[in-house]
Amino acid sequence: MNIKSLLLPLIAALALSLPVSAADKKKDDHNHDHSKEKKITAPNGGRVITAVEPHAEFLVTADRKVQITFLGEDGKAIAPAGQVVTVTAGERSSPTKLTFAKSGNMLVSDAALPAGNDFPTVVQIKATPDAKAVTEKFNLNLSKCPDCSFAEYACTCAH
Repeated sequence: MNIKSLLLPLIAALALSLPVSAADKKKDDHNHDHSKEKKITAPNGGRVITAVEPHAEFLVTADRKVQITFLGEDGKAIAPAGQVVTVTAGERSSPTKLTFAKSGNMLVSDAALPAGNDFPTVVQIKATPDAKAVTEKFNLNLSKCPDCSFAEYACTCAH
């Protein structure tokens, strides 16, 4: 037998086994445990946006307006310091854009959120009017969580 006839089946078998080996790994197969992670609980029951410093709490009020409260390192509300916030929410074909005005130690939207209980939301926060915006995107689900007292968008459960 010549060397080609021996190597060709061996190479083919090796090539076919590589994708199977790679498929055995799960997407979440890594060396740390997420079960100990806990979402930060916001002081007013909203969602904490940690991509910006200071962190900000995103809260939907009873009249469907959005309230943004900036949080100090102790998790308590601090006065806004010139931050500019915009929120775009609703169906992508007809989004609602909200701007904010200062009201005490928080920013409150000029208008209410669109009708519905579950829609895409984009929050943009600038540290100063001419700074680059930090963007946070999530699905705003206003339904109540079955396991905790918060709305799904602000849920602190591990599900």
